[in-house]
Amino acid sequence: MILYPAIDLKDGQCVRLLRGEMEAATVFNDDPAAQARAFQDAGCEWIHLVDLNGAFAGEPVNGAAVEAILAAIDVPAQLGGGIRDMATIEGWIEKGLSRVILGTVAVENPDLVREAARAFPGKVAVGIDARNGRVATKGWAVETDVMVTDLAKSFEDAGVSAIIYTDINRDGAMQGPNVEATAALARAVSIPVIASGGVSSLDDLIALRDCGASLNGAISGRALYDGAIDLKAALAAL
Repeated sequence: MILYPAIDLKDGQCVRLLRGEMEAATVFNDDPAAQARAFQDAGCEWIHLVDLNGAFAGEPVNGAAVEAILAAIDVPAQLGGGIRDMATIEGWIEKGLSRVILGTVAVENPDLVREAARAFPGKVAVGIDARNGRVATKGWAVETDVMVTDLAKSFEDAGVSAIIYTDINRDGAMQGPNVEATAALARAVSIPVIASGGVSSLDDLIALRDCGASLNGAISGRALYDGAIDLKAALAAL
């Protein structure tokens, strides 16, 4: 199972939100590229990036910070937030991004996800963010009636490389991930699932590792910055 350290970008800085609220942002580093390099130097195999402003704006906003990160690291990175058309997908992959994460468009324009996955094999993931089992879009601001498992299953034959599942109520709250829902999703689809939201201790990572479903990885942000998870110990455990 891969540990994906998260770098959430707001106004060019590395922040963490509480349950997706932009007003509840804590700045952890004003040099995201240096932060990415530190994660790489600690032994991380992947970096998870989110353009928070972009998720709300519907287009890339923190592009300069992302490009600086890509220039600073050698390990692969994945990015979500504001990626909603083919030109943006193509642009990021040309700039060296290893995987784009499509969230809002997965609900609003699933054909784009399929087209992108065909055009860029292995480089397109679907981000499914949910409250109480229902998918939320546009930076979690819009709640839909779409159920998580239904959306995930609809991409079974699309060739997407991963599903990143976030339980919004757990995100940034340091209350542990929703292991049960994540495991249920992983068992329901053949697409690799990455857990996100609430991973706040080594025990949480081990619970995900041993949940009985084969998870591709887990994303953690605040716990790594706060020191609640020792990065070296976590990498060794996984």
